[in-house]
Amino acid sequence: QVHLVESGGGLVQAGGSLRLSCVASGTIFSINDMGWYRQAPGKQRELAATITSGGSTNYTDSVKGRFTISRDNAKNTVYLQMNSLKPEDTAVYYCYARGVFMSSGYSGMTYWGKGTLVTVSV
Repeated sequence: QVHLVESGGGLVQAGGSLRLSCVASGTIFSINDMGWYRQAPGKQRELAATITSGGSTNYTDSVKGRFTISRDNAKNTVYLQMNSLKPEDTAVYYCYARGVFMSSGYSGMTYWGKGTLVTVSV
């Protein structure tokens, strides 16, 4: 089984920065894709940023140039550096992992964390 735990959320003023972290635990050998979705109040969950095991990244247009996703494969950890935060970035941020090689074999499932709340005040 794979468990994801996010950290780093909180309250920040507009223009400020936060760094989210997400650690995947379990008997994991490697993870293909990791990333972050977010869900603002009253809205659907949307993709924020993704990163492959090789380091290829993808961002939703609204965060390009402000957010940077990175990962440490040895630690099964993904990060999201968020700069120049705006009130519209307020959301619960969910980490995911997809395509996991572990001791029991390969799983194509998507695993989710429970989320961490980011609140950006004006």
